[in-house]
This record gives sequence, C-alpha cells and structure tokens, in this order.
Amino acid sequence: MQIIPLIDDELDLLAAMLPLAGQDIIELGCGGAALARALLARHSTSRVTGLEVDVRQHAKNLASPQAGLQFIAAGAQAIPFPDASFDLALMLKSLHHVPMPLLAQALAEAARVLRPGGHLYVSEPVYSGPFNDVVRVYNDEGVVRAAAQGAVDEALIHGAWQQVAERRFEMPVRFKNFDEFEQRMMRPTFADHRIDDAKLAEALAAFAPHCGVDGAYFARPMHVRLLRRQAVR
Repeated sequence: MQIIPLIDDELDLLAAMLPLAGQDIIELGCGGAALARALLARHSTSRVTGLEVDVRQHAKNLASPQAGLQFIAAGAQAIPFPDASFDLALMLKSLHHVPMPLLAQALAEAARVLRPGGHLYVSEPVYSGPFNDVVRVYNDEGVVRAAAQGAVDEALIHGAWQQVAERRFEMPVRFKNFDEFEQRMMRPTFADHRIDDAKLAEALAAFAPHCGVDGAYFARPMHVRLLRRQAVR
C-alpha cells in the first residue's frame, strides 16, 4: 500500500524536485503568491513573475511589493512575454481555473515562454476526500479538474513536453470555524458561487461533522505533475 505523505509547505516538495536558486520563474494564476514570496525569501537570486486575472487580487499584490517579484495582469492562455523567457513555470491549483476551451492554448503558451529544458510544475487538487465533499456542495469542480488532467495528457502526446516526475501528497487545510470557511472558500474574489441561504445551509451541514472545539481540519489530496520543455527538433 502506497503511503501518501502529508506536506504542510509545498515549497519543500518543489525544492526537492528542482533547483530554485538563480532561476527566472513565472507563476500562472498566482493568487496571493504566498509560495512565490516564500521562495524568494529562501532564494534571493531568483526572479518571479506572477500572472493573475483577478483584478482585486492583482491590486492587492501590487500593494505588497517584494524584491525580485513582479506582477502582471494576464492569463495563462496569453502570456505577455517573448519566447524562452523563463526556466520554470508554476501552476498551483490554477490549471483547472483556465476556461476549458483554452486549456491546450495555456499549456502551449507555457511551453513557448520556457527555455528548452525548462520545467512546468502543475499541482492540482484531487477530486476526492472529505474536503472535496464539502466544497462540491456549492462548487462542483469534477468536470474542470478532469479536463485539466486530460489537457496535460493531450499535451504530452504532441511533443513539446516530457513528464519527468509525478507526486501525490496531502496538504493540511484548517479553519477556525464555518465563518472562516465561508469567507475563504465560498466567497473568493475570483469567482461568484451564487451562494444563497439554501447552499449556505447545505455547506454548513457538510462542514459541521468535521468541526470540533479546535476548529476543522482536512487533509486535502494533491497531485503534482512535473513536465520538461523539450527542445524543438
């Protein structure tokens, strides 16, 4: 039986898989760029560019500058940089947020802006487990997550990519109470889940069995695929 490790900080996994010092890195769909900021704190010789389509999150990012980190308002399907600009591209729980008709284009764009031999690190939540059971009450991502994995499979067929590693792990997710879950997960700035009283009550009913005096704890299953950009023949 395979033992699935529990990893609290995904940067530790990334650092175990790839060299991170002195790298030009682009994060596609960076959100608050927490991992990018931590990476630069460890590796000040690297440079990270964070792309984000959420206008409000992008404004927050610009308001919190950090040496070596720049932010651009753009999506993965249209990366505003020349060919072969980066050593590493990161997609952290973001590939399944790319509109399904644009998934292949986004992966092609990632290949275009990477130097030959550069890597694409794709980390996606797995559609299973207690945490997923709560979230799918109001935001069922089964179709889009399957489409994201299918797009990676398809991209591997066409020659730009080679998969060089794959990892599965669980990531701890904690909430003080349902109010925190509601604000963090049900009302993000990048999506409108159309939360009404009925959905709120259903989500609370699914969440409540996991919440005790110390709050709620989940181990969220994750799936990492590391791709290498092959040289053009």
